[in-house]
Amino acid sequence: MGIRVYKKTSAGRRFASVNTHEEVTKKSPEKSLLRPLTRTSGRNYSGKITVRGRGGGAKRLYRAVDFKRRDRDGVEGTVIGIEYDPNRSSHIALIRYADGVKRYIIAPRNLKDGQKIISSSSGPVDADPGNCMPLKFIPTGIAVHCIELHPGRGAQLCRSAGTYARLSNREGGYATLVMPSGEIRKVHADCRAVIGEVGNPDHSNRRLGKAGLSRHLGIRPKTRGIAKSHNAHPLGGGSGRSKGNRPPCGPTGVPAKGGSTRNRKKPGQDLIIRRRRTKRYGQLR
Repeated sequence: MGIRVYKKTSAGRRFASVNTHEEVTKKSPEKSLLRPLTRTSGRNYSGKITVRGRGGGAKRLYRAVDFKRRDRDGVEGTVIGIEYDPNRSSHIALIRYADGVKRYIIAPRNLKDGQKIISSSSGPVDADPGNCMPLKFIPTGIAVHCIELHPGRGAQLCRSAGTYARLSNREGGYATLVMPSGEIRKVHADCRAVIGEVGNPDHSNRRLGKAGLSRHLGIRPKTRGIAKSHNAHPLGGGSGRSKGNRPPCGPTGVPAKGGSTRNRKKPGQDLIIRRRRTKRYGQLR
């Protein structure tokens, strides 16, 4: 049972549930892989707020996760334990390699303590959960995660809990992936990926139940644009509730709730075969 429902002892408990984290086998983190985490509260390098509704929350330490695994090629590793990571939705696995080096990786589903994993760049390895190799060596039709967008840059795709992409085929030096959003795109065959699905699939089923838990996560309350004044938001102002006959947007006018915000001139857009379908309108974006 991944999700446990609370008894209705209070208003905050009435609709709350908790993730039991049954995959977790190791309670304390590896101290050598902890890093200080500086809070930005949604501000950029110049101090301007670029992400609204961020701030506060419980203090955390960053777990240094190895998203490249290129310097571990050919070195067999053993899973010491699965840990909870407060900085991400997925769990992380602590690996001890044969030369004594310890690293964190994103924990795939069904990864067990004592299991052996290996990374390779020169040839195929067994298609077991946790093994890492370029897409050109991975059998088609298999689920992969922690996928590189550019060779050597490190994993950027399918890193959150319960996600995976399906490797459909390879052609002309590129591999075709079916993403969780429904998007179908090409990725260079030399990019690496990890076999299997990301663990902790019950993360999305948890219900916080009260505002206090959102504050613990560093999420602050946000005022609706329609409730603001006309000089604070494009949807604000007016006598009573009026959005000015325009589609939903943010304070800077950027479309929201299904509007297209992707830059079509950005490099790599030509590798997208079919764009994701929005859940609200069901149209190609």
